Amino acid sequence: MGDVAKDLAAGTIAGVAQLLVGHPFDTIKVKLQSQPRPPPGQPPHFTGAMDAVKKTVAAEGPRGLYKGMGAPLATVAVFNAVLFTSRGQMEALFRESPGAQLTAGQQFICGMGAGVAVAFVACPTELVKCRLQAQSALQSATVVVEGAPAVAMAGAPAATASAAAQSVKYTGPLDVARHVLRSEGGVVGLFKGMTPTLLREVPGNAAMFGVYELTKQAIAGGKDTSQLGRGAQLTAGGVAGAAFWASVYPADVIKSVIQVDDHRNPKYRGTLDAFKKVFAAEGIKGYYRGFGPAMCRSVPANAACFLAYEMARGAMG
Repeated sequence: MGDVAKDLAAGTIAGVAQLLVGHPFDTIKVKLQSQPRPPPGQPPHFTGAMDAVKKTVAAEGPRGLYKGMGAPLATVAVFNAVLFTSRGQMEALFRESPGAQLTAGQQFICGMGAGVAVAFVACPTELVKCRLQAQSALQSATVVVEGAPAVAMAGAPAATASAAAQSVKYTGPLDVARHVLRSEGGVVGLFKGMTPTLLREVPGNAAMFGVYELTKQAIAGGKDTSQLGRGAQLTAGGVAGAAFWASVYPADVIKSVIQVDDHRNPKYRGTLDAFKKVFAAEGIKGYYRGFGPAMCRSVPANAACFLAYEMARGAMG
């Protein structure tokens, strides 16, 4: 098996492990990120992560926590093939000899390159996932403003957001894709939010792979990490996942609000405009909606991802 094929197979296994462990946390994160801003004096629909879990399960059952998983599950092979293969090919450029250990700085650069490549897969996948995860929150949070139904997203007047409350009810991932292709500019519409996706994936993957290597070397007491056990790999993967989200979370919030924005009556003219409006409406805390669930997800999900990858890659020789 060539290195590319090994990275493809191991990356696919790693992605499935990460998705199964982390998707419920991701669903809650997106619901908190994209829920409408309530009128003055009224509480938000979801008051926190646990409240979002309770209301989601009560309204949709446990399956509601896995809403939108079809899109990333269907593309997990492609996503992880690009991520781990791009990283592997970047690593080959730095290695002086086959199997040579790279420094954390070199892994940082490899992560950046992998992040650029994987953003082109992540953006349409995330758009479909976010639409499915957010639609129940958008619909249930409809409020009455001056006798007319309206919903307010971060930074947007309630009266201008009524279209979002009356948004299309998607029946599944393919339905989202069909709607976007038919009504939101064709293939280009699937890449809505590409700029914040790049702002997330490039520095995020740089931090993740760099910190993963740093943590492994710290545990091993040197550059040779080949003898580390499963516990050490789990620990390094969890720390790496936390580093990803801690470094890029505001970009993820902006990506989510842009991707669920109403195409016919958009509230955001672009990435910079979204940053400005979220800050104007909520201040710094607006950039950290759903941060708790994201961090709770990142540790076990990325620990599972890296462990599965290392085990699969090791089994292939």
